[in-house]
Amino acid sequence: MRLDRNIYRQRFVRLPPFRSTIIVQVSELVCRLSAIKSEAGFLEVRRSLPVMKSGGGIGSSCDANNSKTDLVGSTYVTNSNNTCRYGFPTKVSAVPQSDAHPGSSHRSYHTRQWTKAPVRSRPNFDNHRQWIYNPTPQAFLPSLGKFSVVSYNILGVDNAIQHSRELYWHIPSFIMDWSYRKKRILLELGLWSADVICLQEVDRFDELQSDLVQQGYEGVYKGRTGGSNDGCAIFWRNKKFSLLQEESIEFQDLDLRHNIAQLCVLQIKQEQGTVGDKRPKGTTKEKLVVICNIHVLFNPNRGDIKLGQVRHLLEKAHALSLEWGGIPVILAGDFNSVPHSPLYRFLKDGMLDVRNYDRRAISGQVERSLRVKQTRVGRWSSTSQFQIQNGGIIHEETSVISQDFSQITEGSCTFEWTSEELVKATGAASTAIIKHNLNLQSAYSSVQGSEETRDSNNEPLVTTYHGNFMGTVDYIWFTEDLIPLRVLEVLPIPVLQKTRGLPSKKWGSDHLALACEFGFSI
Repeated sequence: MRLDRNIYRQRFVRLPPFRSTIIVQVSELVCRLSAIKSEAGFLEVRRSLPVMKSGGGIGSSCDANNSKTDLVGSTYVTNSNNTCRYGFPTKVSAVPQSDAHPGSSHRSYHTRQWTKAPVRSRPNFDNHRQWIYNPTPQAFLPSLGKFSVVSYNILGVDNAIQHSRELYWHIPSFIMDWSYRKKRILLELGLWSADVICLQEVDRFDELQSDLVQQGYEGVYKGRTGGSNDGCAIFWRNKKFSLLQEESIEFQDLDLRHNIAQLCVLQIKQEQGTVGDKRPKGTTKEKLVVICNIHVLFNPNRGDIKLGQVRHLLEKAHALSLEWGGIPVILAGDFNSVPHSPLYRFLKDGMLDVRNYDRRAISGQVERSLRVKQTRVGRWSSTSQFQIQNGGIIHEETSVISQDFSQITEGSCTFEWTSEELVKATGAASTAIIKHNLNLQSAYSSVQGSEETRDSNNEPLVTTYHGNFMGTVDYIWFTEDLIPLRVLEVLPIPVLQKTRGLPSKKWGSDHLALACEFGFSI
């Protein structure tokens, strides 16, 4: 009986008043937390349910005029279409306003809107290359059709391996792998869909040919001499052209190193029946063009050899043009010279007096030892350590730079050239003036581009970018019988700087492809 009495006393012992109050408050708090947790779980379950197109219950259509209030004072409302997002009402908290701070409250509420995720915006211009149209093209003959030309230095496999530590040390190995780069290059060529493709630094011609043949191209290849594995290749769309004549130049035969050049006479075929053409449908209208492809010697010190290679190609192109009745000429390739250099001026103006220039400054790629001591000139890019000089952008630590020729060459003095150097450059020891008979224009300078991508004379700021150089060395030249209708714009400098150099995940070479669509002038 004593034990039972103790149990009885423990069960019915009276607690002090303040302890009872604490227990009641804790119990109420636990109940509130349980209610909040239950509601949160209900909302998560409701969110995961599928949308019901019709019928009642969760997921059904909502009446815009009938809002519902839940246990914590939040109101469910519908959208303007009288239906709910994902089949559920959008939850908006009814928050009391504060007089001191309208739109705020002394109480805090946690709200969440079940709305559709924002759609990712399309990439802007910087991420893509766009066609830039000539706003005021001269009159051309639509009945003769249009054709496009691509010039692309694709970075030879052996060259990439040989210069990996010097130029591409910062590029991931998988990007430098040929199998990866080839896919990117072929993808580019497919996107530009050119009728004529001029490639430089080609040392896997068979692989490229097998893929391009499936896309309707035919091609010819010429390898460099002297044990080098790379060369140049010209492809054309066989439904658009037929090959009439093929020529090549081995510059070693002219004592001008081991570079080569290609020349092809192509006949443009077009189905007739166009407006203004009275000939029977199915016949073809002949129009011929000379396509030239070259990769000029790189060595910045040998301006005499650079001039000699270009001079011989122009002479051969002019002869072929006359042989076929004065047909137009297109000259494409990697010229290893920056815009407005003496070599560039020779191409554009048709004449150059080499005595006004140092042999090492002909291409604009001047060795560090040739720098002038005065303050460096040029305008700086607003984003980094790259400098723009006469269309060439160079890294501060590079061993090859683009110099201001007015400070080191033009008009300042007369430079001595040896008889051997004059023979290589001009073809004769008795003259220092070099000429050509083609009236050439640069395709890109003829079509106005963006200030972000062009220099003061409308040439591209950058066509190649690697560890030692950032600037323009690639061009497409044409004679007066052709009209550039549009060109493929290059990339702005800030975009290229984000890649830290080419090749990249998107671009398969350390050069950018150049492309131009031409029409025939009247």
